[in-house]
Amino acid sequence: MNKLVENFQEDTLADTVALRAAMGAFATGVTVVTALAPNGRHIGLTVSSFNTVSLEPPLILWSLSLRSHSLQAFREADRYAVNVLALDQAELSQRFAMPLEDKFANLDISYGLGGVPLLPGCCAWFECRNEAQYQGGDHLILVGHVERHARTDKEPLIFHGGRYRALRDS
Repeated sequence: MNKLVENFQEDTLADTVALRAAMGAFATGVTVVTALAPNGRHIGLTVSSFNTVSLEPPLILWSLSLRSHSLQAFREADRYAVNVLALDQAELSQRFAMPLEDKFANLDISYGLGGVPLLPGCCAWFECRNEAQYQGGDHLILVGHVERHARTDKEPLIFHGGRYRALRDS
């Protein structure tokens, strides 16, 4: 019986790896979601699971691993900002994907609604009120009500097949 359980766990792990590889075939934009923790500290992390939900009312969603160190802070945040990274911001994506003490060090940030940090040089910004949260397997799905947004003409940073890419006109 133990052998059966071991094989099941191996198959599940292999299926998870295969599923992740298949999901990598879907090109996504790269964002950094920023907020203020309950103690007023700036928090942020790299997120590729970002999407539009509705235009009327204006709603977006993104998801956060239940194992994230920032989970509780984002659950409790009244507001957050989704910073859509530009092509020249791969280093910023890497910075916010790592567990650094101060991810905002030496950045010329500005502040949005409620004092939420906004990153410089992005393609677009969505300042959101934390509207709803839903359990989604091993992630928390956060729905934000867009209160303010802005965009530039910069080319977006794309993630596909495990690496950063640029858009290319056909």
